[in-house]
Amino acid sequence: MFEFKLPDLGEGVHEGQVVSVLVKVGDTIKEYEPMLEVETDKAAVEIPSPKSGVINKINCEAGQVVNVGDVLIVIDDGSAGSPAKAEKPAEKPAKQEAPAARQEPAKAAVGGSSSSGGGAAVAAPPAPVERRDGPVPAAPVVRKLARELGVDINAIGGSGPNGRVTKEDVERFSNGGGAARPAAASGGGAPIALPDGDLPDFSQYGPIRRERVSQIRKTIARQMTRAWLNVPRVSHGDMADITDLERNRKDLNATAREGAPKMTMTAIVMKAVAVALKSYPQLNASFDARSDEIVYKDYIHLGVAVDTPRGLVVPVVRDVDKKSLPTISGELNDMAERARASKFEVNDLRGGSFTITNVGALGGLFVTPMVNFPEAGILGLGKAKLTPVVRDNQIVPRLILPVSLSFDHRILDGADAARFTTDVINMLENPLRLISA
Repeated sequence: MFEFKLPDLGEGVHEGQVVSVLVKVGDTIKEYEPMLEVETDKAAVEIPSPKSGVINKINCEAGQVVNVGDVLIVIDDGSAGSPAKAEKPAEKPAKQEAPAARQEPAKAAVGGSSSSGGGAAVAAPPAPVERRDGPVPAAPVVRKLARELGVDINAIGGSGPNGRVTKEDVERFSNGGGAARPAAASGGGAPIALPDGDLPDFSQYGPIRRERVSQIRKTIARQMTRAWLNVPRVSHGDMADITDLERNRKDLNATAREGAPKMTMTAIVMKAVAVALKSYPQLNASFDARSDEIVYKDYIHLGVAVDTPRGLVVPVVRDVDKKSLPTISGELNDMAERARASKFEVNDLRGGSFTITNVGALGGLFVTPMVNFPEAGILGLGKAKLTPVVRDNQIVPRLILPVSLSFDHRILDGADAARFTTDVINMLENPLRLISA
């Protein structure tokens, strides 16, 4: 017998939600045939069978949240011996709560939902350690992982020698498990239970229904809460006259060679943003509140918000400043198509240093987008409209594009935000600047 356990599906991915079970008990399955579809951290993946045989037992169902290491399916592959008893996710032992964590009021607890536990295969969370003066002991690779996961490493109780924080501690804490340091502030760590979050009994007013939150919506909710609580956001709005740019863009697409990627306005804005970020590195940075440092990134990887049937995802196009407009446009088109079809890897969503969101196709005018923490800025594009504009004392129709920059006010002030936005607009209104960039 072979016990199939949920494998590690990517760095920092600890749990998934079963979308569908594609087999039933008694089915004969061949190696590499699909068994399950699981949604994890914004990516839906189809999991094939690693063995040929007969389905002996199924320990999961659609809608169930499962953890890495949980036994999902038992396959009779003809091997000798009886199967080990499969441990169903519903029967896994509850996490042992650290004494210091029990002393904290429930409404100030740091952690995720009850379904985000460390799973049956992980050890009990480490006991909290005394808070030290100076940096928390942790290897550089562990600190890097904490930054990528948006976790405050100072809030984690280390299980290593002398309270050293390990990679496993960071992953457990990010997943809602693990012990917090007694005196640690929430900072940029795991999701926080907001005070007065209990809902009234809506059924007293009429019929209601409840639906389990999808894995992608849980991820979005955690990220948006983290951003709202950690980034003092300010938004700056302006208008770009893209009349000439749009005419040239359409002409370029009409005369492009067969098979060439279509040039989109978003791709052009990406190039303009990449050029402007070189002059305003504050917007290509992150604020480290614990060390009172600004982390400047010497790369420009731009995330682009994509509306998909499953929810919002933000795939990342890397090194935009080093690529030509046709290359950027081709990569963006490919990334957007794969995102809408859920055919991307988790790593495609990581490593962004600045984000662009375009709501114009949906008809929006201005938007005040949420900064994609731990980034410092996001540029929102509205719907371009023909607008009466005064030019040389004459009222003429011009195609006007609204732009909105939301930024982390800890890193830069409104004056620099206005200058950055003006610089981007000048490049859109004078496209030759992009060609020479």
